[in-house]
Amino acid sequence: MNETITLALSKGRIFEETLPLLRAAGIEVGEDPEKSRKLILPTNRPEVRVVLVRATDVPTYVQYGGADLGVAGLDVLLEHAGGDGAAGLYQPLDLRIACCRMSVAVRADFDYAAAVQQGSRIRVATKYTHIARQHFADKGVHVDLIKLYGSMELAPLTGLADAIVDLVSTGSTLRANNLVEVEHIMPISSRLVVNQAALKLKRAALRPLIDAFAGAIPA
Repeated sequence: MNETITLALSKGRIFEETLPLLRAAGIEVGEDPEKSRKLILPTNRPEVRVVLVRATDVPTYVQYGGADLGVAGLDVLLEHAGGDGAAGLYQPLDLRIACCRMSVAVRADFDYAAAVQQGSRIRVATKYTHIARQHFADKGVHVDLIKLYGSMELAPLTGLADAIVDLVSTGSTLRANNLVEVEHIMPISSRLVVNQAALKLKRAALRPLIDAFAGAIPA
C-alpha cells in the first residue's frame, strides 16, 4: 500500500507558481482552490494530497507533521525560525518562485538617512518583526517595532510609524501612496520545506518528488 504524501500550500501566488513544478512531477491538483471550499484537495495520484493553509502556517504544519512537505516564502521561514526555531524542517530547494524583496520604505518627504544615524531611534511598522529587528540591530539603529498585519503603507501616512518593513514586488503600491524604498534588506523567493522525520520514514516516496521539483526549477 502506498504511503500518503501531504503537501502544504497557501492559496494565491505560491499555489499558482507551484503548479508547474507539480506537473513536472506528474501531479495534477484535482480542484481549483479559489472555487472549491475544500481544504484538502485530491490529485491525480491517490497517494498525494494538497492541504491549503495560511502562508504563515506552512512551516508549522511541516515541522509538526501535519504535512510531509510544503512551499513557503523565505520571509515566512525566517520569521518562523526567529519565533520558535525550525527544528524538524529540512530546506532542500530554493524553488525560485513568488520572487520579490524585503525592503524598508518611508514617506517620500522623510529624511531616512538622517533618521538612522548611529544612536537614533525610529518607529517601524511591520509584520516581519524578527527580520526587521535583526536588520536594524546590524546597522546599530534603535527601533520601536509596531506589529501590523495589513495595509502597512498606512502607518507612515498616519504618523503611526516613520518607516515600514514589508515585501515589495513591483513597488506600484508604494508609489501610489507616496512612499519610497530606501533600503533593500534581502531578496525573497519560495522554498521547499520537508519534515525531517518524513524524509526518513517516507524516503522512497518523497525523494523522487523532491528530485522532480529540482529538475523543474525556473532558470
